[in-house]
Amino acid sequence: MGLRLRIRLPHKSSPRTPTYLLPCVLALSFFSFTALLVEQVDDFVAQTKTPAGHNLEPTPWHLFPRKSFSEATRHSQAYRIIQCSYFSCPYNAGGKTETPRWVSSGSAHLRNRQQHQCPDFFRWIHRDLEPWSKTGVTEKHVEGAKAYAAFRVLILSGKLYVDLYYACVQSRMMFTIWGFLQLLKKYPGLVPDVDMMFDCMDKPIINRTEHRSFPVPLFRYCTNDVHFDIPFPDWSFWGWSETNIRPWEEEFGDIKQGSRRRSWDNKIPRAYWKGNPDVESPVRLELLKCNHSRRWGAQIMRQNWVEEAKAGFEQSKLSNQCNHRYKIYAEGYAWSVSLKYILSCGSMTLIITPEYEDFFSRGLVPKENYWPVSPTDLCRSIKNAVDWGNASPSKAEAIGRRGQGYMESISMNRVYDYMFHLINEYSRLQTFNPRKPSSAKEVCPESLLCFAEQKERELLEKSTAELSRDPPCKLPEVDSELMERWIQRKKKTIEDVRSMEMMRTEGST
Repeated sequence: MGLRLRIRLPHKSSPRTPTYLLPCVLALSFFSFTALLVEQVDDFVAQTKTPAGHNLEPTPWHLFPRKSFSEATRHSQAYRIIQCSYFSCPYNAGGKTETPRWVSSGSAHLRNRQQHQCPDFFRWIHRDLEPWSKTGVTEKHVEGAKAYAAFRVLILSGKLYVDLYYACVQSRMMFTIWGFLQLLKKYPGLVPDVDMMFDCMDKPIINRTEHRSFPVPLFRYCTNDVHFDIPFPDWSFWGWSETNIRPWEEEFGDIKQGSRRRSWDNKIPRAYWKGNPDVESPVRLELLKCNHSRRWGAQIMRQNWVEEAKAGFEQSKLSNQCNHRYKIYAEGYAWSVSLKYILSCGSMTLIITPEYEDFFSRGLVPKENYWPVSPTDLCRSIKNAVDWGNASPSKAEAIGRRGQGYMESISMNRVYDYMFHLINEYSRLQTFNPRKPSSAKEVCPESLLCFAEQKERELLEKSTAELSRDPPCKLPEVDSELMERWIQRKKKTIEDVRSMEMMRTEGST
């Protein structure tokens, strides 16, 4: 029996695969998929609008640099944007919101409960909304305001939704939206459904002449007689991270304490101003010319915020700026948030007649809680105010004390009450049921804090509101005649001060 030898020849169509090739192919596929995924994520993030700015374009009427991130932080920032935008609110595991008894008992209980009367300046709410008192606020009105808005705020069944259009300067948008969230926390179940367009730049833009036939409701931080813009409490009440200014009540407490370090007799008998004149402000540039202690009785100091930030804001603490008997308020690009801090010092505040006013400044009364200064003969007007105050120290001190008392009355409780009544009265005028646009996203405290940088987060958390145990103050009734008398009396007092200044000037020549 012969031996058969079997020899297996390799199959020509099945070449041997190297052992290292398969892992290489898998790795290459993985990295290709990862690169594609990262590219898609970056593209997805690039289309995501957030309250921190990110891809939002600068407002066309006020250009400023966009917020940018380095390549090193781009991917971590992308993850953060996705997490904050799409996961914070839908999966929020917070407990059920407690509802105070005065809310759950209904409006009848609210009417029967003793309410504090709101301050008189709340009457401006009626006047601000008067342009829509006959027509109501229609969907067409709101859409008309969209062309000028940086963002849209909707409150629906106690939840906040925001539709973002343009970026705001610094962190204004973030802190303003935080204020809305705290209002909902303070008065749960009470804030009505509403649809509001909001702009966060300084100057009002809805001119009464141009928009007379069809006024559009746009909320912002200030207004004046020739504009329809509706003033709303500004972002700095909850803090201003870029200038190291803390939430309002904490800042006011320190300023008031700082004002007591010197008695009135020991305060420097001159007028003091410290600020940034390089903000396209003719008044502030003119004010620089008054920096002469002997000639004009004024000390004017330039503030460089960039250098202050580098030095840790040691030279800009507001509580250390109450050493003069007189403090000057000068508008910036428009109105300035500095007014509340200047009045808080208890010095006699010299207000250079403003072109713009915020929600609370319209309640100030000349010679009662501030002294009016003419912008047309600025240095001489300041000198006359200082001379009058030094000749009548008890009267000047009383004006300063009443100015400080006025700001103390503007507690955060009153700020929230103003927000509540303004939103409530505006909501009553709406002729439609607000609906969430598909582009609007829910915003909750967790999602906003998620976007905040460390300094912003610290201030936001400090300014968290507590559930109110009392209802909002009672809004005064509409009284157009009273408002008109109030406005005319204010004008008359300012005219009397001007006349007195002219007499003093003529007597000294």
